[in-house]
Amino acid sequence: MSAPQAEAASVGGVALHAPGEAPDEATLRQRACTELLRQAAQRAGLLDASDRAADDGIASEAASAAIEALLERELVLPEPDEAACRRHHAAHAARYVRGERVQARHLLFAVTPGVDVAALRRRAEACLLDLRCRPEAFAEVAREWSNCPSGQAGGALGWLEAQDCAPEFARELFGRAEVGVLPRLVSTRFGWHVVEVLARAPGEALPFEAVRSAVAQALRQQAWATALHQYLQLLASGATIRGVTLDAAATPLVQ
Repeated sequence: MSAPQAEAASVGGVALHAPGEAPDEATLRQRACTELLRQAAQRAGLLDASDRAADDGIASEAASAAIEALLERELVLPEPDEAACRRHHAAHAARYVRGERVQARHLLFAVTPGVDVAALRRRAEACLLDLRCRPEAFAEVAREWSNCPSGQAGGALGWLEAQDCAPEFARELFGRAEVGVLPRLVSTRFGWHVVEVLARAPGEALPFEAVRSAVAQALRQQAWATALHQYLQLLASGATIRGVTLDAAATPLVQ
């Protein structure tokens, strides 16, 4: 006799995946957040009641527009004042430089359709641990395992500036002092990267007046992420959620 299938994770009675599918926890959290917002948009009259959630967690075009309208209405975002901007700049001066360069190499474990994401991450973590213990093997391992064309060159990326990289990759490389194999996986839209910083060339620190608008935008983004997280918590507190835990440590919708 075959084992009974586990009950599908759901929000408000709406399944977050197809029968027999077993998404990883991060995917379930992301789908749950989207579904909470989709249902809230329907209750607010911004989305037709006939709209249905898809098994793959991708909202319809109408639902995406309605969620955007909902968040525009519900998230109250304070405009950062001069004092807050100056404090942020002083605390994160390394982020606001011109001409900073990093020489790096990497090994990519690419997330592709049909891949077992949990198993892929475990493989990436094992590789990271291995290369932290024997960094001299980086080029050899990259040639064997990297899913990036740079693997044929031992993972070499050459000298990079922030604008040369995906934003999520740049955030992990620039404005820091680390040299060597980074002690954490770098997660991007492409997958997980094991990264070694070979050298750094510091840039020119920019005064507050030169980056005022960028600082203000950074604070607006922080405020938006915080407000979204709080709103999702509010929605979750009034919903019946099964099979997935929405923890307080992250806002999965915007990862």
